[in-house]
Amino acid sequence: MTESRIQYTETRNFCIDSILNLYKANEWSAAEKPQQLYDGLMNSHYLVSAWDDDLLVGLGNAITDGYLVVYYPHLLVLPAYQKKGIGYNLLQRLTSKYKNFHQRILVADNGAVGFYKKCGFERAGKTQPMWIYQGK
Repeated sequence: MTESRIQYTETRNFCIDSILNLYKANEWSAAEKPQQLYDGLMNSHYLVSAWDDDLLVGLGNAITDGYLVVYYPHLLVLPAYQKKGIGYNLLQRLTSKYKNFHQRILVADNGAVGFYKKCGFERAGKTQPMWIYQGK
């Protein structure tokens, strides 16, 4: 696989099975709620995906108030396709769409902090991420 073979699209005409394959491969608990995951992604303000022929290899989404704040909840790449620029390209598409927003927010897992720092994100002052989590 070369990065040049990867096609990026904003269309939302892909099946739930391709999404579940991506989420299960990354061990994300959202895969345990397939219909909610699918509906959430399809109703995102913005959704971008990466494809190697017919294989979904990555995706990212954004939810927003449309004016001031945007949150990037999901950015995933199939493990076999990681470290090839796909996550970076997906994130660039997300951040360029909302480049003039006052706050662009994400929550980074420890393993992804370095990646997001390289992409220009930084810890938000002394804030701490907080949640009510229904996963494992």
